[in-house]
Amino acid sequence: MKKILVLNSGSSSLKYQLFETDGSAFRVIIKGLAERIGIDNSNISYQTENGTKETMNIPLENHEITLKAIFDILLKTSLSSIDELWAVGHRLGHGGEYFDKSVVIDDNVIEKIYETKDLLPLHGNAFILGIEAMKNLLPNIKQIATFDSAFHQTMPKEAYLYALPLEQYEKYRIRRYGFHGTSHYYVSKELLKIMPSAKKIISCHLGSGSSITAIKNGKSIDTSFGFAASCGVTMGTRCGDIDAFIPLYIMKTQNKTADEVNQMMNKESGLCALSGGYSDTRDIEKRYNEGDEKAIVAVNIYVHNIVKYIGAYTAEMGGVDAIIFTAGIGENSSFLRQKICDRLKFMGLDINQDANQLRSQFVELSTKDSKIKAFVIPTNEELVIAQDTYELCANA
Repeated sequence: MKKILVLNSGSSSLKYQLFETDGSAFRVIIKGLAERIGIDNSNISYQTENGTKETMNIPLENHEITLKAIFDILLKTSLSSIDELWAVGHRLGHGGEYFDKSVVIDDNVIEKIYETKDLLPLHGNAFILGIEAMKNLLPNIKQIATFDSAFHQTMPKEAYLYALPLEQYEKYRIRRYGFHGTSHYYVSKELLKIMPSAKKIISCHLGSGSSITAIKNGKSIDTSFGFAASCGVTMGTRCGDIDAFIPLYIMKTQNKTADEVNQMMNKESGLCALSGGYSDTRDIEKRYNEGDEKAIVAVNIYVHNIVKYIGAYTAEMGGVDAIIFTAGIGENSSFLRQKICDRLKFMGLDINQDANQLRSQFVELSTKDSKIKAFVIPTNEELVIAQDTYELCANA
């Protein structure tokens, strides 16, 4: 049995899961989260497969110190020696046009990762921190990179090219890349296990960051995220699609810098701005039901934008067989799923009210007679990373 550690690095957080596998079955032994890395009141938590939980408030000055703390937890709960670790898989956001699948990390791959990090300003540097920390601590262990953009490398030019001077693409690589690819890939594959006839799928990854993807014959052909993870549908604190002139106008008329506008569009906009300061959809739903006007407008805009993308992708694919809801909001908010599906009744989508009340479960939402099928499928990006890590290391 091989033990694989999967890491998902943020700028001030680090999620981890330890898998044990023989290559066919993958079992999570322990998982956890380190928060507030490099910030006061940092903490690290874990939960073992038998249900043991613990949260510790300890100083976590950087990602290397955090990894050492994770190793201590693994040695206390799951490993007799750190040498039991066989390989490490990392979630990375951006592979540019270099990577359309997971790869073994070597010096050449690291060079390409550095080249693309500025293409993802929200997360680019954060993803690299886990790789560098692991390399310093265990220089000989095999490391694998799985890219959120890789699944979308099958998009045709009409979907990924922007109508800018071609130099902007050919020299500066400005194009639609798309993200959440690991999630969209996983849930679409899970759907095909029970609905192999589904050739045209729309996957809705709805969380604090949200994206919609059109999947035709198992391949991504269009997605709502673009050059960066800021466009598309309205999100928790990100504005989604806006007129391209708006940031220029704000900079010109309000004397704001590019960094200040970036902060506004990615950290101070979206549902948070519309609702009066609430980015958590549970808070917004509560206020909506209380009749709060701002919450009502925020929900209506959120649903409007998602329905618009679903309609566009249905037209693009010449129909749709199934719609998937996944990620934090997609898996848990029966309220928002209902709002979205109600707007799709004209397409022949009818949902089962009892099924829609379930949370975080693989369930068919649509009724037996519904012309279009709809499902909630919990995503599992870590499992995809673990599977790719095993396959690449076993065949290396």
